[in-house]
Amino acid sequence: MKISTSKTELQAALQKLSKAIPARSTLPILSSVLFDAQETGTVLRTTDLEITIITNLPASIETPGSVAIPHQTLLDITNELPEDARIKLTANQNNKIEMVAEVGSYDVMGKPAEEFPVVPEVDNRKETGISAEALRDMIKKTSFAVSRDELKPALTGVLFRFKKDRLMAVATDGHRLVCYDRSDYKADEYTGDVIVPRKFLNLLSGVLDGKESIQLWMGANHMTASLGSDIYFTRIIDERFPDFESVIPKDNEKELTVDKSMLLSAVRRVSIFSNRSTHQIALRLTKDRIQITTEDPEKSSKAQEEISGDFNGDDLVIGYNASYLKDILSHVESDKVIIKLKTPISAALFYPVSQSENSNLTMLLMPIRLND
Repeated sequence: MKISTSKTELQAALQKLSKAIPARSTLPILSSVLFDAQETGTVLRTTDLEITIITNLPASIETPGSVAIPHQTLLDITNELPEDARIKLTANQNNKIEMVAEVGSYDVMGKPAEEFPVVPEVDNRKETGISAEALRDMIKKTSFAVSRDELKPALTGVLFRFKKDRLMAVATDGHRLVCYDRSDYKADEYTGDVIVPRKFLNLLSGVLDGKESIQLWMGANHMTASLGSDIYFTRIIDERFPDFESVIPKDNEKELTVDKSMLLSAVRRVSIFSNRSTHQIALRLTKDRIQITTEDPEKSSKAQEEISGDFNGDDLVIGYNASYLKDILSHVESDKVIIKLKTPISAALFYPVSQSENSNLTMLLMPIRLND
């Protein structure tokens, strides 16, 4: 293989591909990037066996061929070359790589292309498209509630429910639940449920930009996302997602309306003094006041703040994990938040005071029992 390209193009491709390089692996080949230079173009690929990324590298091809090159070494030297550098990459029959730029030449050992994992096959795949803006919005509003407990694999991703005329995204860790429904979606071939790993969604949210459309293909074990000339594969989570609709209460008739920023700021300050393991705080709700308190006997610390609010129920005292409450409030994109409650031991529902015509966001948070 013998190709030439610019520092700018190679650097951009390697940075993009780094998202599928594992931090540690028992397979050394996975720390490499596969170069496949053919007459039709030069294609680069990385994988951690869960996620695979494929991108095109603009390059002049003198001799076609394929080789796997250590990713970090190649990225490090590319970063240090002058901005206007031209780079020649040559691989001999023994997979020895020579990298030549105007300032010098650099040799490193590559690996045979045959050792690199093959591209995942997406069986019986069905296609659907969605705007990048809509998908990025859905990821942002739900992925924070995904569980990090590997013993509950179904909860370690976001459930996407594709219907003919709407798309729903749901995430839960058992303590909080987010359900985001958009009706500005029209299905193509695919309708059904798919659980997408959090890591892949974080990767996608970082590359989704502008108003372009992203094409998705669903298979039996993999999902493929195509954005411009780049292709992203992920394993999907083959588990049954819990019946989330049954846990969303329908009879929470006590309603609190409060300034989102004021409540969030008070919770942030008060929670500094909460117990480091429980993060417990209490909200004492009366007709027009909210008292936020915490106490940690272990450190002899406590805090209290009071803000205004509008509550239509009888006085209520309810406890929350402050970290979860801060997360929920941080993802409310309106000046005020509506909190619907029932009892101190039942789930509360959080809504933005205003939502766009085509979307509906519901967030649920379980309380914690307060210490006497």
